[in-house]
Amino acid sequence: MGKGPATAQGGAALGVVSGRRRQGKSFLLQALAEAAGGMYFAATEATEAESLRLFTEALTRYTRETIEIPPRDWNDAITYLFRAFRDRHMPVVMDEFPFMTRSSPELPSIIQRELGPGGSGRESGARLVLCGSAMSVMGSLLAGQAPLRGRAGLELVIRPFRYQEAANFWGITDPRLAVLVHAVLGGTPAYRYEFTQGDVPADLADFDPWVIRTVLNPQTPLFREARYLLAEESEIRDPALYHSVLAAIASGNTTNGGIANYVGRRSDQITHPLNVLEDCALVTREPDLFRSGRARYRIVEPLITFYEAIMRRRWPELEIHRAESVWGSVRQSFLAQVVGPHFEALCRDFAADADESLYGDFPAEVGSGIVPDPANRTQIEIDVAVLAAQEPGRPRRVLSLGEAKWGELMGRPHLERLGRARKLLEGKGYDTRDTVLACYGGSGFTPELNAAAETDSKILLVGLDRLYGHV
Repeated sequence: MGKGPATAQGGAALGVVSGRRRQGKSFLLQALAEAAGGMYFAATEATEAESLRLFTEALTRYTRETIEIPPRDWNDAITYLFRAFRDRHMPVVMDEFPFMTRSSPELPSIIQRELGPGGSGRESGARLVLCGSAMSVMGSLLAGQAPLRGRAGLELVIRPFRYQEAANFWGITDPRLAVLVHAVLGGTPAYRYEFTQGDVPADLADFDPWVIRTVLNPQTPLFREARYLLAEESEIRDPALYHSVLAAIASGNTTNGGIANYVGRRSDQITHPLNVLEDCALVTREPDLFRSGRARYRIVEPLITFYEAIMRRRWPELEIHRAESVWGSVRQSFLAQVVGPHFEALCRDFAADADESLYGDFPAEVGSGIVPDPANRTQIEIDVAVLAAQEPGRPRRVLSLGEAKWGELMGRPHLERLGRARKLLEGKGYDTRDTVLACYGGSGFTPELNAAAETDSKILLVGLDRLYGHV
């Protein structure tokens, strides 16, 4: 686990591993413990007494040593754990750690004390790994004034596969099909086999039947998965309100005011739910790159977007196996409300991964933004804005301004709109001399636009093949 604060003077080391459910954390940590000859303990929802008993039994099985005096509490158990690994430099995994802290909130403080001066961990070889899926709980372990802050030598977040990795994992070579599948299930590994029994759409023509027989099928685990993802977060105590907030975002109401209006609450009344959803890593706040203090919210988990935008409002019909008729009536909504915004997010991911050759420099900040156009009494929405690093005393360089369209053939008007935005930003003091105008097209480009890109190095066209690295 490397030389971190807990190992600088020798002794036990601490690592924290987190990530949303179904990402493979437990699988990886079990494999680590097995390969290294360490100990793996998976907690369950239980009282403190039962958790303590189960942990003690697991420790006894691992060490094959009888504990003469059973631990009375976690003070005894953690002390015994570190002493049991005095001569063993092995990983000790405590999985589903939030279950343990729910019934024993003092546990992080006990671990912190035993890792400190005079604690039993100072003479131990244990490499203690705390793991959990409750992101709000795991995120708070090392934050602010938390007891374990400064003690961890490793902090690892297991994230879903990125869109290109997900396509490879699913064995999908058609980029259009890859975008559609990713817009429904994202890059969560468990959805590939455990939740779909290995069912992959054979081709584009099979996508609609695949949706009907998997995620919209009440007989599959995927059908209720989005509900479970929300229910499993302990910080969410009013599911109805949180579902309404998520539904607002999924419907395109992505600003604080838009969400509040959709939900029927004042803006200040949804601040807390939004903060909780951020802490749970279900929603992310994305600042407007051109308007200070403005931001939009985006749902991080595609399956939740799909549920809120498509499934939730037609739930009674889906429960009685009317998926085919429901899907026929909501497919256009899926393309507009789900795939369109999702494609924009994928294009921003593409830009963030670019090297200096694509935009003329390394992207320092990638996002979206609104450029006001007072003369025309309108505003120009930039789907993919790429900024260079801020240099002291110099205007901020805009490396690229981009528009993304999933179901629309892109042409000269899209390019002209980006050119107008470039001129407006120049008037606002940005450096736009080398700004690349980029069109990200899910349905291709007109011959005129292709011809313009061939003669102008400041025009970039990114189609699906390029997005997925096929060209």
